[in-house]
Amino acid sequence: MASLLTAADIRFAVAPMMEWTDRHCRFFHRTLTRRARLYTEMLTTGAVIHGQRDRLMSFDAFEQPVAFQLGGSDPGELARAAKVVEAFGYCEVNLNVGCPSDRVQNGAFGACLMQRPTLVADCVKAMKDAVALPVTVKCRIGVDDQDPEQALFEMAARCVAAGADALVVHARKAWLQGLSPKENRDVPPLDYPLVHRLKAAFPATPIAINGGIATIAQMQEQLRVMDGVMVGRAAYHDPALLLEIDQALFGAPAPVKDGFAAVDAFLPYVERELGKGEKLSNITRHMLGLFAGLPGARSFRRRLALDAVRPGAGVEVLIGAVSEVTRAMARLRDVHAA
Repeated sequence: MASLLTAADIRFAVAPMMEWTDRHCRFFHRTLTRRARLYTEMLTTGAVIHGQRDRLMSFDAFEQPVAFQLGGSDPGELARAAKVVEAFGYCEVNLNVGCPSDRVQNGAFGACLMQRPTLVADCVKAMKDAVALPVTVKCRIGVDDQDPEQALFEMAARCVAAGADALVVHARKAWLQGLSPKENRDVPPLDYPLVHRLKAAFPATPIAINGGIATIAQMQEQLRVMDGVMVGRAAYHDPALLLEIDQALFGAPAPVKDGFAAVDAFLPYVERELGKGEKLSNITRHMLGLFAGLPGARSFRRRLALDAVRPGAGVEVLIGAVSEVTRAMARLRDVHAA
């Protein structure tokens, strides 16, 4: 059967990031780019099946296209969870085969599954049989002492045979022993050529690359070989990068012209969420890097960090923080004009 995903669907995505890509973050990111594919934080099958689904899984239709990342290793539970994901209206369900945290190691899923490609294939097939959604896999190139060439190609072959609609490959090994999750994002060397060879070996399967990609030029370079790029921390810590995506990678106009216009567009959402009892800091923490590199950016971050956490903080805090940047830029213009 032909893939339910096309290369265009995965051309650019913001990576699933634990404690970062929550619904507030995704709504904000969607304000900056209409074309990016957004991902949830990883949720375990247990949380999806038994948890408070409305709190954990609800999202705004504005976020679409948004994909859901699942953590688990039991095919039956993954199938059950995938049905819940489908019922919530997500556009894709993604299986995590790359997270190296202690939590996933204790649960024998995430990057641990790189050592069990047959089980991963069983998981993919179970989900494919259960839902009509695209089922995708995000993996590493290997773990610990595995030979990446062998580990990655076997994982990919089994997933594709089981019906996976697309693969996302973080082009680093994960070391389950000896490195922290944070170190696993930076310390193991990147191997882009290996992922490029994988794409050449599976030309009919949409494959995106992840890891160490931080600029538009780097994305465009990867897209000469790969179907898609997935960017994590670079997009989170410098959200203004997302303002360039629609034009640079899709030839479409940006939804807003700059960070100031993005805040204006985001304010109604902030007011709505505050009206529901949400804390301002839970929303604005995702915006701290918006004006990175501009005059007043440090004052913007400091103002949000200190004032947004205060009881009863409202949109005036965000507006005031933005004014730190506008005033600093005005002062700089005055100096240049003098």
